[in-house]
This record gives sequence, C-alpha cells and structure tokens, in this order.
Amino acid sequence: MPELPEVEVARRGIAARLHGARVLAVRCGKPLRWPLGCAPESLLGSRLGEITRRGKYLWLPLQRDGSAAAGADGGLLLHLGMSGSLALHDAPPEAAAHAHFDLTTSQGTLRLTDPRRFGAVVWSSAIDAAPAAALLSRLGAEPFDPAFTAHSLYAACRRRKTSIKALLLGGQVIVGAGNIYACEALFDAGIDPRTRCDRLSLARCDRLLAALRHTLSRALALGGSTLRDFSDAHGNAGAFQQQARVYGREGQACQRCGATLRRIVQAQRSTYLCPGCQRRS
Repeated sequence: MPELPEVEVARRGIAARLHGARVLAVRCGKPLRWPLGCAPESLLGSRLGEITRRGKYLWLPLQRDGSAAAGADGGLLLHLGMSGSLALHDAPPEAAAHAHFDLTTSQGTLRLTDPRRFGAVVWSSAIDAAPAAALLSRLGAEPFDPAFTAHSLYAACRRRKTSIKALLLGGQVIVGAGNIYACEALFDAGIDPRTRCDRLSLARCDRLLAALRHTLSRALALGGSTLRDFSDAHGNAGAFQQQARVYGREGQACQRCGATLRRIVQAQRSTYLCPGCQRRS
C-alpha cells in the first residue's frame, strides 16, 4: 500500500507543474472506492491551486476565475488505496484496464492507475466540509508536526493497552507509519513491536518518535518504497526497501548485533524484528 512517503513523493512530482493549470477534460473509468460526487463536466475550466497532503490523502483545490458557478470551487480529495499510483503525462497513452481517472489540464494529464480499485477521487466543496472533512477527521498528527512531541506520544500510549506496532499502523495517534516504516522505526528505537503501549516510558517514546521521523525522512529521500505497484509521477520506483534493515530480511543476520532476524504475524500483518536489539517490556 502506498504510505505517507509514497504519497508525498507523488505530491512533489505533480504539485509545481499543475499549480495554476486549467482543467480541460475529466475521464472516469471503472468505479473506485467512492463515487466522484459531482458531474465531471462541472470541473471544466477551473484552475488547480496548491496541492497539499494530509496523511495519505492529496487535496487538489480547484477554483473558477471570478465565478461562483456550482462545482467550480472546492477540490478533489485523492487516495491511492492499496495499489494506486499517479502519473503525469504530456500526451497520455490510451487508457489501459486499470487507468480509472484522468484529469486533463493545460499542463498535462494526471492519471490514477489502481489495479485493485481501493483508491478514490472525491469532490468536496472544501477540505473542511463533507465529505472531505469526514474522511480526514480520524487522522492522527503528522509525524513532522513540531507540535506533536514525545510527551504527546507518551500521553496517547498511556491510554492504550494495544501493541505499539498496532498503534503506529492505526493512524489515529500519528499518521505515516505503514508496515515497512513501523518495522524499521521500531528497530531503530530498540523496541519490540509487541510491547504494550502503556508500558512505554517517556524516554522510549522520545526514541521512537525520533526513529520514526528519521525513517520517514530516509524514505522520502529515496523516493519511497516499491514492493509491488508504486512508482512516482514520472514512472520511477522507490528505493527505500533496498536499504531496509529488518523488513523482508527474516533469517538473515542483524547488521547491528548479528542475531538472526525474525518474522512474526501481528493482526494478519508480517512484522520483522531483531530479538537481540529490540527489547520487550
């Protein structure tokens, strides 16, 4: 699944070029997770503003010059789902079976390809109005938000008895830690992923938050991770998975202590850890 680094990589690949572009055509293919929520033709003639990200969602604001026409203002909330990717084409190829949405603009065609169709493109009159507000309301803090501190994480952990890995994946306390990044951050912090949240000290929460930020920063620098389908807006695969220290390396020696790395299953998800480096409290 594309996680925060992959979505941010996608945003950076399209934001500058599409800022100010005028919408010329909209093509909807097979239905995605939710309906578009407006007539595609109502978007024509509007201009794209600054594309932003919240969690794993992209917000594409649209505005019609000097007009209050219905459907002209507001924007599109976009999610890549389990297998989606965005590409920006000067002249797009003929839409293949999994190309489900095209936004053709004066600066190129933005195409969403999603083999499993769990992605979505949803119209909303504003990012803080329905349906966008409802979809974003349960998201936790952004990992790089300076207002979210180790004390914030510690306070959230004190109220929960679930495992720390489950908290990271849940996204209701902090967003961005998909499976690969949660495994890597917990390894960096020396925390066993099965550790109960309410047993973590403030010092360990501080190490974990720093490790998560470091892991996500590395992923952004490497273009994210490509495990199956993800590529950036220019067709480039991510490279973070090639430098993972525990994820996908069960049976190999830990680069830090030499112990044999393990794979366990938590909530039907693979978890990778080092029994020598990661302490369970």
